[in-house]
Amino acid sequence: MAFQPIVDAERRNVFAYEALVRGRHEEGAAQVLSQVTPETLYAFDQQCRVAAITGAVDAGILDTQAKLSINFLPKAIYSPLACIQLTLRTARETGLAADRLIFEFTENEQMISTDRIRTIIECYREMGFTTAIDDFGAGHSGLNLLARLKTEYLKIDMGLVREIEERPRNRSIVEGLVSMAKKLDATLIAEGIETEAEYHVLRDLGLRYFQGYLFAKPAFRSIPKAVLPQPRFAE
Repeated sequence: MAFQPIVDAERRNVFAYEALVRGRHEEGAAQVLSQVTPETLYAFDQQCRVAAITGAVDAGILDTQAKLSINFLPKAIYSPLACIQLTLRTARETGLAADRLIFEFTENEQMISTDRIRTIIECYREMGFTTAIDDFGAGHSGLNLLARLKTEYLKIDMGLVREIEERPRNRSIVEGLVSMAKKLDATLIAEGIETEAEYHVLRDLGLRYFQGYLFAKPAFRSIPKAVLPQPRFAE
């Protein structure tokens, strides 16, 4: 696993680290995922969870207050309660509290059933986990998915925030998402931030949480320090 920070611009610290799958020689996620078959999907999902937790603990996450965000594959979960047991045991054995775990799923993955996803989310919430829709705004279901599922976090797809300072339509869309998220009691996280211009526009729109190369690149088997831009004025 590699780990990339999600920063809190108000507290100016790391809110969470996202675990990103890598190959043994640091191959990217796409290359690793291309080798997963339907027959190995369940085992792969389970081992990714274990690797994320043990890797983060080995890297020192327990010395911080940061949460750990783990991607999961909805198609790999045949029973939320049964499939979470190894995750629970690993977290317990390593000393990582359940309320420090966030589980992300991406909306651009073709899902078998929204009801199935809802069951997973509700089960996880009962166990003290929080959940996030990843790449929000880039997938198949979009707002329809959001209308049917309640997650604590929405991660805005990088396509909406890229060069947002030069794209008024994107700015208007994100501004609408900020208003909508408040009404839905969801927290927005902007992904893929690469420039200070993008960051400052999003801060002006009211976003608090950010992830991207501007703050830190993913670090293989370690949790990197994050660097935040200085405020342009008192925030």
